[in-house]
Amino acid sequence: MPDFLPGVVIIAGGTVYKPTATVSRLALLKRYIPNVPDSSTVVPDIVKWFVRGILAGICISMGGVVLLGTTAACGPEFKWVGACLFAIGLFTVIHFGFNLYTGKVGYILENDRMYLVQVATGLIGNLVGCLFIGYAFQFDGAVSMCQAKIDSLDFSDLYTVFNTLMKGVMCGMLMYIAVDFHKSKGSFLATFVAVPVFIMAGFEHSIADMYYFTSAMMWNLDAAVFIILIIIGNGLGGILIPAYRLYINGERKKDQ
Repeated sequence: MPDFLPGVVIIAGGTVYKPTATVSRLALLKRYIPNVPDSSTVVPDIVKWFVRGILAGICISMGGVVLLGTTAACGPEFKWVGACLFAIGLFTVIHFGFNLYTGKVGYILENDRMYLVQVATGLIGNLVGCLFIGYAFQFDGAVSMCQAKIDSLDFSDLYTVFNTLMKGVMCGMLMYIAVDFHKSKGSFLATFVAVPVFIMAGFEHSIADMYYFTSAMMWNLDAAVFIILIIIGNGLGGILIPAYRLYINGERKKDQ
């Protein structure tokens, strides 16, 4: 699309403009509407967000592989070992700045609308990365794990819906704590605490679940509904502390 469209009238601030070869439509929009992205940068940014999302999905899946592999090789009594090793996934995401949904969603209140596009694009990329690794590394233990997740959710029993949602909320809070601790302190300590905590507590991580269901080859409507509910829970949990900081504690927004 050209930068200007002769004959198109733009009304801004009560003034009528007719774009010409010397005054582009994009220039007029940027003058009167803040944060209008340059068309030459939007597509490359989306591609970068998507690729970083795929890499983030691969990293979290790597944690899922080591968790399932440790449990299969050593028995469920050694699940704690896999839970600790799972942290390598989030560590890698934070270190390289990959686009992980649960690591980014907590900052939507502090950013503009384009940030929502970044989060959504990353989420799609996360799914692609999980599909790739899940298909490559399949475990029998993933089948029983995923069946238990589906069986735990019964929409005729509102308690199970609330319980499942809250598992996502609690995990979302822990992911925000881990990421924000690194942002503010430059330390990965919270990463290696938050990840084992959410696994051993039985909380639900939507991206990890994408890997588990792919590894189990159990993608169906029940699985999709379960993961969507966890995505919502992770999002609510991720913005809970930032909402308190911004709207109750009166802290100023940070530049992301």
